[in-house]
Amino acid sequence: MIRRAFHPTQPHAEPDSGRHSATGEEWLGHNRSEKRRLWERLNPRHRKLLRLLAEALALHQSQGRLSDADRTQLSSTLAELERLGGRVNSLLLRILKHIPRG
Repeated sequence: MIRRAFHPTQPHAEPDSGRHSATGEEWLGHNRSEKRRLWERLNPRHRKLLRLLAEALALHQSQGRLSDADRTQLSSTLAELERLGGRVNSLLLRILKHIPRG
């Protein structure tokens, strides 16, 4: 049996399309996207909660593997979270109306 030699490939700094995947400033950590900066401003406890919410939403989308009891409990919990999210959104909008822009 002839074995092929294993040649590990180095990860490329740029995608195969030839275009840069990010600007030089982004590589250095400057001029990052606002979403990324917002994520970094959150404390670790809040990041954990957001990851947990994302996992629950992903699990909700693939409900076929869940038992009926788990499915109904997950659905009711996510519905409650959506209602809470709506309340938080309306509160934030109300607060932002009173903050002077400068």
